[in-house]
Amino acid sequence: MFLRFNPAGIELAYRHGIFPMYDDVHRRMLWFQPDPRTIIPLNGFHISRSLAKTVRQGKFTLRYNTDFLGVMRGCADREEGTWISRAFYDVYGELHRQGKAHSVEVLQDGRLVGGTYGVALGGAFMAESMFHYETDASKVALVGLVQRLKERGFVLLDVQYLTPHHQSLGAIEIPNAEYLQRLEAAL
Repeated sequence: MFLRFNPAGIELAYRHGIFPMYDDVHRRMLWFQPDPRTIIPLNGFHISRSLAKTVRQGKFTLRYNTDFLGVMRGCADREEGTWISRAFYDVYGELHRQGKAHSVEVLQDGRLVGGTYGVALGGAFMAESMFHYETDASKVALVGLVQRLKERGFVLLDVQYLTPHHQSLGAIEIPNAEYLQRLEAAL
């Protein structure tokens, strides 16, 4: 399968369990299909007591799809560098305009302090990246995302790779073959 880095190519890739990352060193797009794959089971999402307290305190305000590019910029703002290239802004921005890419924004005193974005196809949400400028802001974004996905009948939340952050929220690794079966059912 030949994949192009454009909205149709991204959608095709996601439908086959593949996602892109830009290689800044070699200045080219790379395509990934990890095995194992990491998902957060929507009914297995874990909210720690301290995170639940943060949510209850109302320290943050959640919004959806109101500052998509701002969330992408926050995700790209990393000391170690980023794989989010100018082309990512263009392509994912177009997917957002088409209603296929979505963001969760976390605000504190009206300022964007965290968020996440990804692509929704059928009952699957492929989370691309997240960021935070305030403690727990990215976790609060995931709380909001999971709640919204459950309300809308989604069945799959793909987070690509296992990190300690994901694991603390209930993420699990599954074989790619199982991921592809779940993806097919979700689509």
